[in-house]
Amino acid sequence: MIGLNFVYTVAGLAFAAFALSALAVRPRKWANAAFYLLIATSFLAGDLLGDVGNGVLVLALVALAASGRMRGGEAREGAVRPRGSRLFLPALLIPVAALVGTLVFKQLPAWFDPRETTLVALTAGVLLALAVCYAWLRPGTAMPFHDGRRLMDDVSWAAILPQMLASLGAVFALSGMGDVVGDLVTQVIPSGSLAGAVIVYGLGMAAFTIIMGNAFAAFPVMATAIGIPLLVNGFGGDPAPVAAVGMLAGFCGTLLTPMAANFNLVPAALLDLKDRGGVIKAQAATALPLLAFNIVFLYLVLR
Repeated sequence: MIGLNFVYTVAGLAFAAFALSALAVRPRKWANAAFYLLIATSFLAGDLLGDVGNGVLVLALVALAASGRMRGGEAREGAVRPRGSRLFLPALLIPVAALVGTLVFKQLPAWFDPRETTLVALTAGVLLALAVCYAWLRPGTAMPFHDGRRLMDDVSWAAILPQMLASLGAVFALSGMGDVVGDLVTQVIPSGSLAGAVIVYGLGMAAFTIIMGNAFAAFPVMATAIGIPLLVNGFGGDPAPVAAVGMLAGFCGTLLTPMAANFNLVPAALLDLKDRGGVIKAQAATALPLLAFNIVFLYLVLR
């Protein structure tokens, strides 16, 4: 059955290609190659490494990222033939394939894991777009991987920060942090106050996202602390809007934090902005009213 094994294999092979590409340039980028090789190992052989092995692998990634030896992407050699807006067509194939594939694959449960159809379809869309680019643009066999690696060199360690932070949220949830937070906040929320619970839930999602840099990391904590025990079980709320609007409140926090480096710091670096916090400052005027709206909207839905 095709499932996450297919997704992880494609991702692992791509990072292995990035590692080889980093060794092919002059001067060689040893730290970049080691970083990509460790990620490839995690995708291709993570099940075989066990918990301790994967933990050591993560520490090695952190050590490489903190070493300061990873270098940005080199300038591209040779002129690039302009293609106009048609160049976006292969990229648009990816979401289309993801949508169509999700609907089709769900009808073939014997072939595709019903729980992972979207990820499988998304990965198939990436491969389809790559095949179209090969047929249309006729680059060298390794060129897509060289250019992909150059982009990854510029994004650097921040590229895997969302996955790391999401894993941190799972660790917090398993360690019982949600219960601890729940005990603390229930002491300040007036008994029977839906408005108080919704406000603390929305602000908590934004605050934990600002601290952790990722709403996926904040959600397990706030869902365990307030979302499920108070809003769902206590006030009989529908879990779907509680989860959806809670995540939207968390995304407001994403707009306000440098911890979401891939969203707020990497673009400033790539665009060579003088003010590294300029992205966050520009987003604040949107994030704060949107957070207030989400809190009010969730209250009206649950009332």
